[in-house]
Amino acid sequence: MPETRILSAHEDDMKAAIREAAALLEAGEIVAVPTETVYGLAADAFNADAVAKVFAAKERPAFDPLIVHISSFKELADVAEVPEDIAPVVKSLAGAFWPGPLTIVLPKTAKVPDLVTSGLPTVAVRQSGNVIFRNIGKALGRPIAAPSANRFGRISPTSASAVDKELGGRIPLIIDGGACRDGLESTIVTIEDRGEQRPLIRVLRAGPITKEELQKFGKVIIEKKIAERPDVPGQLESHYAPRTPLLMFEKPEDFVPEPGKKYGLLSYRGDPKAGYIDRHDWETVEELSPGSGKLIEAAVRLFFVMRLMDEAGLDAIVAEPVSETGLGVAIMDRLRRAATKD
Repeated sequence: MPETRILSAHEDDMKAAIREAAALLEAGEIVAVPTETVYGLAADAFNADAVAKVFAAKERPAFDPLIVHISSFKELADVAEVPEDIAPVVKSLAGAFWPGPLTIVLPKTAKVPDLVTSGLPTVAVRQSGNVIFRNIGKALGRPIAAPSANRFGRISPTSASAVDKELGGRIPLIIDGGACRDGLESTIVTIEDRGEQRPLIRVLRAGPITKEELQKFGKVIIEKKIAERPDVPGQLESHYAPRTPLLMFEKPEDFVPEPGKKYGLLSYRGDPKAGYIDRHDWETVEELSPGSGKLIEAAVRLFFVMRLMDEAGLDAIVAEPVSETGLGVAIMDRLRRAATKD
């Protein structure tokens, strides 16, 4: 593989970058592209050979399915069969959150290769809120399969430079669209009809679209499923992990540092009242939402800060918990999976 090129898609460069990315995808290659959540590693969703390159570049096991991205609602019929009993809810959710970070799991069509869905009869579908990504899909004229553009199980990339650190030399091109807006992977849901009762929306992976936002459309349950063979991306016990061990505790007092080891603190907002700041003479302290404690800022910064601390030469990272309300559910999901070791 030749050296990976990074191509700017800012302002005047956008059209040329979109054309080049679409041309490579058309030729059966893979390209790292920005989305509003994290950077994705894109392939033509209908080209099984191209999709196989995604699994190879990421060292991703074949049992972990990919998300398929459509550029318009009309493309949904190409990749999924929407059961009549849930069609109104699918349409309502798409109307409210597409383009955006919501993924809906539906029965797949025969057009979608089994490799994309890891042999499952369902496909996870969304329409990205990133204009660069959507225009690449429009130029290609087909849906795009795109998991996060990192090596399997590692920290998801939210910038082109982070992709280069993960996959440089493994892929031909990275489209640089700047930092990702949301910073966390999409919310993944399934929908069940319950007759005269409100439909049941199961959240299989927490993300930027919160339980509170989904409750308008049905009864919402957040699944705590951990799977050896996942039904959708993001269900594995260990995921989103830095190379440096990441530790979480029930309470600050449970942290007992080992002599001679260098510890860093991944703090929510640097508040001593949380009980961690003054607990230890930390090598470094990084805050997700400095001073303000805003979950939306913490979500955007999470993977960036995790990657920063992973490169700081620490023996371990201690992560403060955040409140499990709204976006805090997704943040805690990522932290717990990052703290779980195989």
